[in-house]
Amino acid sequence: MRQKQEFEECASRLKSLADPERLRIVLSLFEGGEKSVSQLATDLGDEIVKISHHLGVLRNAGVVLAKKDGRYVYYQVHPDVIPEGSPQGEIRKIHFGCCSIDLHNEK
Repeated sequence: MRQKQEFEECASRLKSLADPERLRIVLSLFEGGEKSVSQLATDLGDEIVKISHHLGVLRNAGVVLAKKDGRYVYYQVHPDVIPEGSPQGEIRKIHFGCCSIDLHNEK
């Protein structure tokens, strides 16, 4: 049987991705690997301050990891967070170990 803490960690990860900008950040990190805040801001066409805030939420939820290198902080998706893609390379699911998010929209 799962422990209460496992459910809380899973809920925290799911809550962190309930914002479309944070989901875009995670997908950008999956596609391009490790990136700095400024790289993400450029890629996503958003302000550094907003990206930095969203990365803090994702880091606190255990979705991304931060690595300081001199003046810069580089972010990557946590190794426990695993993408599942289609044959065309687009990410269709994100697995958290405790649960997963299905990004595929069937019509």
